[in-house]
This record gives sequence, structure tokens and C-alpha cells, in this order.
Amino acid sequence: MDRTVALWLVTLVVGALNFASRVSFIAWFARNDMPPLLARALRHVPVAMLTAIVIPALVFVVPGSANLSPHNHKLIAGLAAGAVAWWSRNTVLTIAVGMATLWGVRYLVG
Repeated sequence: MDRTVALWLVTLVVGALNFASRVSFIAWFARNDMPPLLARALRHVPVAMLTAIVIPALVFVVPGSANLSPHNHKLIAGLAAGAVAWWSRNTVLTIAVGMATLWGVRYLVG
């Protein structure tokens, strides 16, 4: 089999399996009640996903090595944005403070 055909075949099969797994949950829970334990567990999914995306972007400036030093501009901006998010619960203010902190630290440090 040609390599390109095999790649397309794998892509289509994985896409079909992904679609089927998502539709099965939607179809199942449209007709049945969700167990309380599952409902409680699913409340934590957005926080876990956001953490899994944001923390590596802040800590691992160079892939494979964590940078927790004061020279990590992204970490400083992330900590400032996190503090504002915790204090104000305002998404727009959190983004504005985080970006302003990042740009300010980069401007001051050079």
C-alpha cells in the first residue's frame, strides 16, 4: 500500500473512532440520566484541561527544561494574571493585566 494512502486511511479511521466515541456519549446521556459521580467528576475537566495547556507554556520556555527563575517573563506575567483572576474574577482584566505585565517586563529587561 502506498504511504500516502495508508496515512489517509489511518486519519479517516481515527477520525471516525473519535466521532463515534463522542456521539455515543451524547446519544447515551440524551436518553439516560448521568450518574452523580460522573457529573461531579466532569465539573473538573475544564480546569484540568486549562491547567494542562497553560502550565507547560509558562514553565517550559525551552522544551524539556523547567525555568522557574525570575528571568522567565512568561511565568511572571502568568503569576500576575493568576493573582488578578483570583482577586477580580474578571476574564478581560486578567488577560489585559497578563499581557501588560509580559510586555512591561520584556520592555524593562530588554
